Amino acid sequence: MPADPLKLMIVDDHPVVRDGLRGMFDRVADIEVVAEASDGFEALAMARRARPHVVLMDLRMPGLDGVGAIQRLRADHPEIKVVVLTTYDTDADVARAMAAGVAGYLLKDAPREELHRAVRTAAAGGAVLAPSVASALMSRPAAQEPSPRELEVLRLVARGSANKEIARALLISETTVKTHLKHVFAKLNVDSRAAAVVVAMERGLI
Repeated sequence: MPADPLKLMIVDDHPVVRDGLRGMFDRVADIEVVAEASDGFEALAMARRARPHVVLMDLRMPGLDGVGAIQRLRADHPEIKVVVLTTYDTDADVARAMAAGVAGYLLKDAPREELHRAVRTAAAGGAVLAPSVASALMSRPAAQEPSPRELEVLRLVARGSANKEIARALLISETTVKTHLKHVFAKLNVDSRAAAVVVAMERGLI
């Protein structure tokens, strides 16, 4: 039997944008739009009810903005993956979103197929970034290369493993995993797991 479709929630304050995105995904058999929200507060309420696998989140909305919603959503439902979908790719916007723990950062001019792929990649534990965002991250100078052990941890992150799973696989504590990741972030000049994976892959480290 076919696997159940991925459950997607769309968060954007413009109804036309939400309608357009729903139309893009209604044609895809393996992704189902289970909820929509027009601001961060509504997104939190809908997430509790719909339990989506992935959320497409706009950044600039009235009330609770995208970053605020992401922070609370990640705290309450860490299993839900969030992909930012915005018109803004300034360093400040990207940095805030990455620090909040997003799985991806895309721009609203992304092709339909790229959006489909991003949702599937995020659901599988991967990371996806718009080319302009990836280029900006790549342009940051790295202080030094991660150690072999740190790269072991990062490879497991790239496979979608949580800290507890990484600790079990490498026979180390969760605290040690967090320490390794902190060092990786510093060495790659990034602010999140998703950005670390993308930069490491682009540099051929993993």
